[in-house]
Amino acid sequence: MNTSEMREKSVDDLQKELLALRKEQLSLRMQKGAGESAPKPHQHQHVRRDIARIKTILTERKEKA
Repeated sequence: MNTSEMREKSVDDLQKELLALRKEQLSLRMQKGAGESAPKPHQHQHVRRDIARIKTILTERKEKA
């Protein structure tokens, strides 16, 4: 999902997406800790950047209100 699509979502939807991404991040860390190889090594970076994008958008909206 790109930034423009994220900006169109409501705050509640963004918070749900953020929660889902954090769960995915935890799952990826657990897989790495258990010695399993992640199916796609770049997933960690992708999830981390999506979390940062959502947090940035939420902060911008909070400052505007």
